Amino acid sequence: MARGREALILLIDVGPSTHGVLPEVESVCSMLVQKKLIFGKSDEVGIILFGTKDTDNDLEKEVGGYEHVVVKRNIKVVDVDAVDILQNLPRGTGNGDFLDAVIVGMDMLIKKYGITNKGKQRLCLVTDAKHPIKAPSEGTKEDQVHIVCQQMQDHGMRLDCVIIRENSSETASQKIIDENDFLLRLFTEKTKAKAIYVSNPTALLGALRTRNISPVTVYRGDLELSSTMKIKVWVYKKTSEEKFPTLKKFSDKAPPTDRYATHEVKMDFEYKSIENPEKIVPPEQRIKGYRYGPQVVPISPAEWEAVKFKPEKSVKVLGFTDASNIMRHYYMKDVNIFIPEPGNTKAIVACSAIARAMKQMNKVAILRCVWRQGQGNVVVGVLTPNISCKDNIPDSFCFNALPFAEDIREFQFPSFSNFPSSWQPNEQQQEAADNLVKMLNLAPDDKEEALQPDFTPNPVLERFYRFLHLKSRLPEAEVPSLDRSLKRITEPDPEKLSECKPVIENFRTQFELKENPKKKKSSKRAWREKSSVSDEEVGADSKVPENGSAKLIENSSPEKVQKIGDLNPVQDFEAMIARRDSSKWVRKAIKEMQDYIYNLLENSYEGNTYPKAIECLVALRRGCILEQEPKEFNRYLHHIYEKWKTTDLVDFFNLIASKSITLISKSEAADSEVTEEEAKNFPVKTELYGDSDSRSQILTS
Repeated sequence: MARGREALILLIDVGPSTHGVLPEVESVCSMLVQKKLIFGKSDEVGIILFGTKDTDNDLEKEVGGYEHVVVKRNIKVVDVDAVDILQNLPRGTGNGDFLDAVIVGMDMLIKKYGITNKGKQRLCLVTDAKHPIKAPSEGTKEDQVHIVCQQMQDHGMRLDCVIIRENSSETASQKIIDENDFLLRLFTEKTKAKAIYVSNPTALLGALRTRNISPVTVYRGDLELSSTMKIKVWVYKKTSEEKFPTLKKFSDKAPPTDRYATHEVKMDFEYKSIENPEKIVPPEQRIKGYRYGPQVVPISPAEWEAVKFKPEKSVKVLGFTDASNIMRHYYMKDVNIFIPEPGNTKAIVACSAIARAMKQMNKVAILRCVWRQGQGNVVVGVLTPNISCKDNIPDSFCFNALPFAEDIREFQFPSFSNFPSSWQPNEQQQEAADNLVKMLNLAPDDKEEALQPDFTPNPVLERFYRFLHLKSRLPEAEVPSLDRSLKRITEPDPEKLSECKPVIENFRTQFELKENPKKKKSSKRAWREKSSVSDEEVGADSKVPENGSAKLIENSSPEKVQKIGDLNPVQDFEAMIARRDSSKWVRKAIKEMQDYIYNLLENSYEGNTYPKAIECLVALRRGCILEQEPKEFNRYLHHIYEKWKTTDLVDFFNLIASKSITLISKSEAADSEVTEEEAKNFPVKTELYGDSDSRSQILTS
């Protein structure tokens, strides 16, 4: 057998007690084999069923015993037949003895590989472990497990156990269950084995790892706490995003009889000169160019290399801080794990001492990391202690990358307390909303978490691989409907919805739902006849009535407004500040509305633009309150007042005073630095400007 191939034997309990979850077992195991067809097509797979009515295995024929164990498929290179077997598992009638199944599987591996292929032999056991294990003719069950464990170690075998413990009405002896759990625990302590307990069929999907990815170190070197204190560490990736496989182009030009055809499509590019389109430019005469305005600036590889930042490979501690200062949402990218250098006792003791001290003091470390020599960027992150609960596993650290200033995106949301009273929920509505949120909790305190991250696979990827397998067998096949196992993840649990129906109905009755019809774009003539906020709608306190504020939603267009236009400036402004796809739109909307008002006043003739300017100013004030930008409005009002207080625009400021449009005070926006008294007294009095015949008045502060 070639180096790198894995030999896997699936040991599946098909006894009566597992019949309820066999559809999920079939789905998970067939998915495992399908992935091997894609990622490990040279791997070998065998299938053993136990708890069956019949018996068919070599050990039963040679030495007797080992009843109700059937070798459904001998160990051979994975193929579609293995998938077919797993998709149609028979239902057994006998009690499953998982120890018999493990021994039969070991016997198959030993007979095929002997002492070779160590570390590449794996047994995968799926059972509920509710039935008693037969007592051996000599010694105890514990002694028998010790012998089996020794054999597994000698031949480099691994054992993965998935134990299904549903909360069913079926009664099983707790004594038998405890004994079986003890025996399974012995496997995990004495060999390279792990046991995973799942309580529902959904968790089965994630319990069996369909792909084994060999860990590769990201960094090996010193963890520098100071110039004189360094600890040897290895850094691995702990988590990584699983992405869709790269779908390469396939060529069908090769003849079907060509066994060695790769069907690979290679792409090549030719570069030609603009002056001479017939001439192909060779690679040594090409240079990359980068646009800078209308020009293209050529930069050679040598120039790039000269200006490149080349930090030295190192991992340095910058300092320590309280864990409460690093929020969970600061974490970026994947998680790495720092472990002391294997076999280095001093490094293990040092890491353990620092990790336990950090844990005791609730501290984390801030690190500057350059994983490899010549790396083009520096990573700053937080190191969190990870205290081990097992004696044979040393303490370690988890590392999360932290954002730089340019990585942070500030999305500002207005406070609910600034909305009109008609928008505020009453006590009954608030209680109904709270109950609805509590109902949606997948991890309530009194129950187990519904979709545990460790046991819940990505449903999109799972469905992709299943459809890929179907398409390989039936090229004309359509996308099938979701099967039961994926429906449990992607669709709401019917039992959960049934239990919480009163909560949903109560929420529905507390809130009146109205259809928001799509409004037609208003014409220029219609805008002249009726503006968004008329002079009568602006109250004496410069605040828009509640029904006027609602126009922020009612008049908003489903189209994403890019700038403020002349047709509906107020509606454009409201639509822009309502956008949440980027934080830039609030600042852009405020700046454009300020410029728009400025232009209206600059080009005013005998006050013909004053009503429209007042309307826009009111909308600007309201938007700055909602978006917590009071300083922008107050600064702007001061600016236009200082610029035009001694000009012929004095009538506009009189109009502002009559409408009581004031600065935004602290009571209206928490970020404001203006008190209510200062806001009310801006402007505070009137004075005559010019000679007595002009009768022109201006407002001064």
